Amino acid sequence: MRQGRSIRGRWGTAAGLAAVALVVRLVAGPRTIDDAYITFRYARNLAEGLGLVYNPGQQVLGTTTPLYTFLMSLAWVLGQQNLSAVALVVNALADAGTAVLLYWLALRLDSSRIVAVGLGLAWAVSPMSVTFAIGGMETSVVILFLVASFTAYVTGRSHLSAALMALAVLTRPDALIAAALLLGDMVLRPLVRRDGSPLSPRLRRLPWTEMAVLGALLLPWIVFATAYFGSPLPHSVAAKARAYQIEPLSALIRLLQHLSTPFFEHKVLGRFWPVVGLPLYLLLYLSGGLHLIKRAGRMLPFVLYPLVYVTVFSLANPLIFRWYLAPPLPFYFLGILVGLSCTLTGLARWLGREPIGVWATRLAVVLLLLSALNAYTLHPDHGPDRPAPEMAWFKLELLYRRAADLVKPRLEPNDVIAAGDIGVLGWYTSAPILDAVGLISPEAVSYYPLDPSLLVISFAISPDLIRDRQPQYLVTLEAYVRRSLLPAPWFQEQYELIAKLDTDIYGSDGMLIFARRR
Repeated sequence: MRQGRSIRGRWGTAAGLAAVALVVRLVAGPRTIDDAYITFRYARNLAEGLGLVYNPGQQVLGTTTPLYTFLMSLAWVLGQQNLSAVALVVNALADAGTAVLLYWLALRLDSSRIVAVGLGLAWAVSPMSVTFAIGGMETSVVILFLVASFTAYVTGRSHLSAALMALAVLTRPDALIAAALLLGDMVLRPLVRRDGSPLSPRLRRLPWTEMAVLGALLLPWIVFATAYFGSPLPHSVAAKARAYQIEPLSALIRLLQHLSTPFFEHKVLGRFWPVVGLPLYLLLYLSGGLHLIKRAGRMLPFVLYPLVYVTVFSLANPLIFRWYLAPPLPFYFLGILVGLSCTLTGLARWLGREPIGVWATRLAVVLLLLSALNAYTLHPDHGPDRPAPEMAWFKLELLYRRAADLVKPRLEPNDVIAAGDIGVLGWYTSAPILDAVGLISPEAVSYYPLDPSLLVISFAISPDLIRDRQPQYLVTLEAYVRRSLLPAPWFQEQYELIAKLDTDIYGSDGMLIFARRR
């Protein structure tokens, strides 16, 4: 009888966690990020028979999320053409699934109920998670696949784990980091097993079937993308590496800042909190991770993932877009909360006050959740007037929407719009786009990197690109062209400023809309 009530209680808790994740995201509503619109345009063009392209006739892989693109395209075919709303629902369901999986995994590993519930709630209300779910990005979906894959592996379902990891890679290529950890553990585990068996039988126990499952799911995309685009690797990766000029160690610094404030504590405790937060959370994470590995050896890749993720991105040193910060978080949360529980209960046991340790853990988890909730606003100063994370900022997207509405009535057939941020403009104008960064315009890549003297921030639009390609319109933040295009006499002769939208984003003196004199 008691066991039955316990099972029903767990199902009820899981349903409650899923409900919280759904409600938080659906109440906030779409606050769609520029990059999501790039994926949406690929999806729309595919659904309308134009091919998997951004600009019709130009076979360039500018999206990093083929599986998510196909999902959005399917929604369009089925008549669901508000892709921001579709993405919101898909992402809300994905995050609800992740919250439940984290709760279930924590219970499976014999963590306390407060840790399991706290873990599920931490993901359900995490501002970082919610921001990109309502932002239309694929982040929620890839994290669901990652957590599900590692969870399946921990519970002995290696074939399912491999299949889910393949789906993660098809959703975002940086999931290859997790795939390498998973396969590495699968390969090394039988080789280092100390059971006295000779090497040959151990070689037969290598994960040949799992690798076949992974390869079978990835191979069709690799073959198609190589034949269609020339490579399965997104062109945007190389374009960003050339166009953005990043100071050494910038990625490492940003990632360490992130690790020091997983629950947005700096908004409560001030800007010096990271000095305390980084060593504190890393110690808790490592102690919790060691405890988890002792409970289940297959937790090793799960525990290592955040550390390896940070290492890989730090070495590559790309411009860290905000959604790059989300994938390690659920894994990091688990290590921190388990470490916190073990530390507090262990200390209380040593003092002979074991009940105090339980209550201290509960209080600490509640305080962390309240810290995360403190990063929300009930009435955002832009976009829908609904509760949302403060970081769910999309003023730039709203500005580009205004620019698109100004330019679209002026467009003539085959007029090309150039821009440094192309998502909103491309979606709402449907015009041919010259991407000044080069994500979907390979012809732009050779114009970078620019002389650093031309930059105000990490990126500036190449003047030679605009002079050579002569787009009919250029829509840009002033900071992108202050030192590169605006001082050029030829640009002033060939282009006229037709509108200026007030903004100081990135230190700009407005958003500028230029038209080439016909």
